[in-house]
Amino acid sequence: MFSIPNCLTFFRILVIPIIVAIHLSDVAYANWYNVILFTLAGISDALDGYLARLWGQESKLGAFLDPVADKLLVATMLILIATDPVVRANLLASWFFTLIVVVIIGRELMVSALREWMAELGKRANVAVSQVGKYKTGIQMTAIGMLLFKQSLFGIPILRLGELMLYGAGILTIWSMFIYLSAAYTAVRSD
Repeated sequence: MFSIPNCLTFFRILVIPIIVAIHLSDVAYANWYNVILFTLAGISDALDGYLARLWGQESKLGAFLDPVADKLLVATMLILIATDPVVRANLLASWFFTLIVVVIIGRELMVSALREWMAELGKRANVAVSQVGKYKTGIQMTAIGMLLFKQSLFGIPILRLGELMLYGAGILTIWSMFIYLSAAYTAVRSD
């Protein structure tokens, strides 16, 4: 239970309220602290599964908690960003941004439910993570980090780049959702 991979997953869950508290506080350099914590959470996401496989420490608890931690982290950060007055005031189109956030969170919930259903049917492998899903996750996590930062850095408009990347992640979100739905439909139809 307390293997290093599982501890990394627990870290990802525990860092969420810390980021929220810092984000909502008046702490100086809050954006720097949050980007650092979010980046560490992202690294822990990449490491936990890799180390579990490498060290033969895969567990049912880890298999359950890893996607839960991912979805909690992403959904919470997106809600935090979408309700941030500084972010909203600097968006190209706040309604479109909100729509993308809803699409991303909705897709996460739908894919989780789909995987659960397919597991009950004994066909979980049919909805394994796709390559498009991996790209989506990478772009999405980078975008969230940039949006948490909220400021320009050395003249680079970090917030604007994060917004545009999140729109790109939204497109990949829809694409990957159709890949999962198609795979599930094919698996169920073949029965």
